[in-house]
Amino acid sequence: MWRLLGLRRFGALFVTQALGAVNDNLFKNALVVLALYRLAHVGPLVVALAGGIFILPYALFSTLAGQVADKFEKSRVVRFTKWWELGLMLLAAVGFLSGSIVALLLVLFGLGVQAAFFSPVKYGILPDLLSEPELVGGNGLIEAGTFLGILAGTVAGGVLVVLPQGPVLAAGLCILVALAGVVAAYFVPKVAVAAPGLRLEWNIFRATQELVAEARANRPVWLAILGISWFWAMGATVLAELPTVVRDNLSGSGPVVTLLLLVFSAGVGIGSLLCGGLLRGGVAVRLVPWMGLGISVFMLAFAYQAAAAGVLPGVAAVLASSNGRLMLLELLGLAACGGVFSVPLYVVCQEYAEPSHRSRMIAANNILNAAAMVGAALVSAGLFAALRSAPLILAVTAGLNLLVAGILAKLLKNWHS
Repeated sequence: MWRLLGLRRFGALFVTQALGAVNDNLFKNALVVLALYRLAHVGPLVVALAGGIFILPYALFSTLAGQVADKFEKSRVVRFTKWWELGLMLLAAVGFLSGSIVALLLVLFGLGVQAAFFSPVKYGILPDLLSEPELVGGNGLIEAGTFLGILAGTVAGGVLVVLPQGPVLAAGLCILVALAGVVAAYFVPKVAVAAPGLRLEWNIFRATQELVAEARANRPVWLAILGISWFWAMGATVLAELPTVVRDNLSGSGPVVTLLLLVFSAGVGIGSLLCGGLLRGGVAVRLVPWMGLGISVFMLAFAYQAAAAGVLPGVAAVLASSNGRLMLLELLGLAACGGVFSVPLYVVCQEYAEPSHRSRMIAANNILNAAAMVGAALVSAGLFAALRSAPLILAVTAGLNLLVAGILAKLLKNWHS
């Protein structure tokens, strides 16, 4: 798996997408922290809006993005999206320097659109660049690079923007990362065009309905999409409850929330890397139900530990406490199981989709993922109103996940390595 990083046919794509993950989260976290510090009264509202503004383009533009990735040469689409990112970062610099939160929110929406177009080409091009035995390892590296990029960008954005010249530094780094991404994109090899005769459908609603119906007709792909969407729904639930756990159960500060988010991101990255070794290059989904079980076990343990850990007001207190360290290990285990859970399902989407439709199947997956995350947010809000306890919400989620893991085990029992 590791040798792939030294090969141009994969390494250039890995660097390009990892830098994109860094930039998205560097900008997003800098915007969030800036809003909280500069806009005391409406800052929390901006924070709440930011997540939705970034996710909305996936629902609106994923169908068109999948069509574009199948119709045109994919490395060309990759380069186009990276130039797009650079243009947005130049606009972001204007927003940071002028202090315009409205301009920065518009840039965030633009980044969401750019990410919606990049995702189908990123996953769609992998089978063109890698042999079948390399796909699991390649997908594992891509997932690890994405989540480690999220980690690096989140930390950099939060640290830089609070410095005396923070907005200037954040803007400059965003531009430099985008420039590096443009350079890396020009090393991604050209591949055959999947569907050159495809006619673009500009009616978003009709095209989305047809795309989802097409995905449902391909049973392995549809089951993989449902599994991935459930993974993102669980992830969204955990990430939404972590700040509440810190505030209500640990009486902790913002840095403790950041610590938990970093542990979660690192865990998914570790799990994604482990996946290549565990499956030994196979496209098996045999580990998926077992990882679902692991997610539930670790989630229940984390929920119990968070409820019983007591007051842990800062990062030093968490690290000094045996309860705090155990809680971090449980969160790491939860996320690592999630990484192993998701990677084989992405490979199934790539392997079982027709080459001419591969990027559109990834686009269908993105649409369902966005819907699942929105649905999870609404359900979490309803559960919190009823239960008033983040650990209880996590325990309920763990129970539901056990049910899903059982269903997946039954549906996937005939699949082999």
